[in-house]
Amino acid sequence: MRLLLSNDDGINAKGIKTLAERLSKTAEVFVVAPDRERSSTGHGITVYRPLMVTEMHLCKDVVAWSISGTPADCVKLGIDELLPARPDLIISGINNGSNLSTDVLYSGTVSAAIEGVINGIPAIAVSLANNDCLEPDLVEDFSCAVGFTENMVSNFISTGMYPGVMLNINVPAGKPSGVKVTQLGLRRYVNCFEKRTNPRGKVYYWLAGEPIDVETGLLDIDSKAVKDNFISITPIHFNLTHFDEIENLNKWVKELRD
Repeated sequence: MRLLLSNDDGINAKGIKTLAERLSKTAEVFVVAPDRERSSTGHGITVYRPLMVTEMHLCKDVVAWSISGTPADCVKLGIDELLPARPDLIISGINNGSNLSTDVLYSGTVSAAIEGVINGIPAIAVSLANNDCLEPDLVEDFSCAVGFTENMVSNFISTGMYPGVMLNINVPAGKPSGVKVTQLGLRRYVNCFEKRTNPRGKVYYWLAGEPIDVETGLLDIDSKAVKDNFISITPIHFNLTHFDEIENLNKWVKELRD
């Protein structure tokens, strides 16, 4: 089985290296990842400057390249140019920090997986939801997330995945209480900007803020599952069409014509 691994934390991040080391024992693993931190870049791609590619040693039996671009760039370049053949599965992660609710729209981790699905390749995004972890030994302990990802790869081999859908997986720090299949929640931020002035009197802003999970009334929300110490698996697709609204719009267009 041929796997393409990417992320948005950068090719030297512990999460992707740990995952590559484990999966290379049972699969052919290739890593194409950004040369530095690219978190919160969303699904941006690079079109106005060249992409620099550096082959490097990440771990034994794994061919790896660092790319001077975004996570989506990495997956596109890996599929079209770098790998000897199309991968059977794309895995993005393991991200250091959660990717929950509407944050998936900003996430480079999730975007790398979506790029795979756009190209007709099954994909999963995996994150270690350690944002609120108070135990230093667990903050970068990827062992449980790696083990669960390995099981997901084995499950993919036996059952496959629904076409056009990627899986967004968030694993809580420590020992999870179980697994839940979830929906995306709604997350907003308060106090988003901090205003400062530089020594020359120029005003600038830092984007910051605290996340607030908005109550939607829906059951099995991803953020709640992780808060309750469950692994969250959310199926996501890139078709943003609101199908229920099409009929209403067609009525409106008909009235305009009449």
